[in-house]
This record gives sequence, C-alpha cells and structure tokens, in this order.
Amino acid sequence: MDAAGAGARRWICVFCGAKPGNDPKYLRAARETGRAIAARGWGLVFGGGRVGMMAAVADAALAAGGEVVGVIPRALMSREPGHPGIARLEIVSDMGVRKQRMIELADAFVTLPGGLGTLDELFEVLTLRQIRCHAKPIGLYNQDGYFDTLLTACREFVARGFVLPSDIEFLIDAPGIEPLLDRLFVR
Repeated sequence: MDAAGAGARRWICVFCGAKPGNDPKYLRAARETGRAIAARGWGLVFGGGRVGMMAAVADAALAAGGEVVGVIPRALMSREPGHPGIARLEIVSDMGVRKQRMIELADAFVTLPGGLGTLDELFEVLTLRQIRCHAKPIGLYNQDGYFDTLLTACREFVARGFVLPSDIEFLIDAPGIEPLLDRLFVR
C-alpha cells in the first residue's frame, strides 16, 4: 500500500534543507521539484516541516495539486512546526524512526541541496541500497554542481578501495529536476 493508503501512485521522498540556503535559487529548485513531482501524478514524502526548502517543496507540490505526506520527530515540532496543509503528517519518536518511515513510504529518493541532516538521509538510503535492504532509485538534483565535491569524494572512496564502484553507480545525478525524474525509474 502506498503512502496515502490507496492506489498505485509512485511516491518520491525528497531530502532537502530545513534552511533556505543563502541564494534564492535553492528555494526555486525546491519549488520546481515539488511542481514536477505533482505534475507527473506522483506523491511527495518529505520531512514534514514548515521551514526552509522543506516548506518550499511541499507548498509547490500542494499548489500543483499533488498529494503530500510528511514525517517529523516530535522533538522537532517546536523548532520546525509541522506543515498544516498536507494530506498526512506523521509525528514519530525520533530521527531514526523518521528516516525509517520515510524509506518505507517512498518508491524513490531525490536529494536537493541541504546540510548535515540532508547528507545523513542520503547516505542512509545509499548504505541501505548498498547492503541490499532496498532497490529503490536514489537521485541527486545537482543544481549548479552543488554535489560535485561529494561525488568526487565518493569516487575517491572507490579509488582507495573502501567502496565498490557498483555502490556509487546507484546514485543518479542530474543538473535539473526534469532530467533527474526522467531517469529515476529507467534502470
């Protein structure tokens, strides 16, 4: 059963910043992502907050007629109030449960620019894919090369023998959201 409890809709979990970043292009990318997911008839799973990039992606998906499900830890509700306009807001006990629940709900993952929490979420799903706990697509919206340094580091992990090349190949990166979404389910 899918995130909202009915139908065969695809659900895309978006990891992104609770902050807006220091350039308006990041919020534009978040809005573009929300609209693009909704335009395809897919549902959005996100961190549940009404702040930063999270709010922008959810607001845009909702404005485009999309269905949105959020997952937020109880402890964050005072710092990142839950988004009031979404189909369902799941309040969970902690960050670990939040990630687990978002992974369960999603059919694929898209990571936008963000900070440490965003990277934690990305590497959680990448590691779980590496150890074959799921086979869901993992995408990076590599806006203006935001993730280039990270991708270089990942290739260095391979070169030094700590990561298999096939484990990094799970990452699908694209400089725009439409080409990224086009590639998510074609592998």
